[in-house]
Amino acid sequence: MTLVRRRFLQLAAVATAASPGVALAQSPQGGPRLTQILRNDLQGQHQKVQETVVNVLEMAPGVGAPWHMHPDAQEVLFVIDGNLTIEIEGQGTRVLKAGEIALMPANIAHLARNDGSGGARALVTHSRADKEKPFVVAVKRAT
Repeated sequence: MTLVRRRFLQLAAVATAASPGVALAQSPQGGPRLTQILRNDLQGQHQKVQETVVNVLEMAPGVGAPWHMHPDAQEVLFVIDGNLTIEIEGQGTRVLKAGEIALMPANIAHLARNDGSGGARALVTHSRADKEKPFVVAVKRAT
């Protein structure tokens, strides 16, 4: 498990460092510095991870993902550039700015959208307990 976590952190650092406008923080000695932004137990998937998926999400102004959920998969969204509005069932709505993070528990309906006037980018990680299940499921919500 330690090797998987270390490899994930390496990939996340590379994805963030490769993004324009994001500088890799360095320690006074000139080496890389790792700054922890989230540490949390898995939620809603019986403390099991079978697969981790990391993506870079890009949203133009006015674009959004509809209500959906990830079967047995927890989602972590870290905003790299711009602002994203997220809604999580039972938790309300909040705006995430660059450098802020949100955790969406497994099997909980949520959405993300760009209500701003500029583009937005985020690093999105899904920790999946069962990779045989669909990655995403649309959720119909009463309006």
